[in-house]
Amino acid sequence: QVQLIESGGGLVQAGGSLTLSCAASGGTFSSYAMGWFRQAPGEERDFLATITVTGAITYIVPSVEGRFTISRDNAKNSVYLQMNSLKPEDTAVYYCAATRKFTATLAYEYDYWGQGTRVTVSS
Repeated sequence: QVQLIESGGGLVQAGGSLTLSCAASGGTFSSYAMGWFRQAPGEERDFLATITVTGAITYIVPSVEGRFTISRDNAKNSVYLQMNSLKPEDTAVYYCAATRKFTATLAYEYDYWGQGTRVTVSS
């Protein structure tokens, strides 16, 4: 059983940056590909990014590519989402998730989820 705890959310002005962290415990972190999702109020949970177990392969959805970067540090059992040039439409609860698959972009493919961290971008 893997526990995931996100942190780093908060209130930021448009154009600002945040780095979200997700700390894993209770399992072999380096065995899991990781992903980031977000859910805005009244919206479905949307996939944002994924990274393979070694970090060699990453994928960022086109809508945030160039602004968001996913990375991981297996020595720290952590995955990160660096978010730059934030926009009000980036306001959402951000979730990290772990999967046993090589890589995954769909929510149902992920086995473990964190509780989320809220990001609010003011205009």
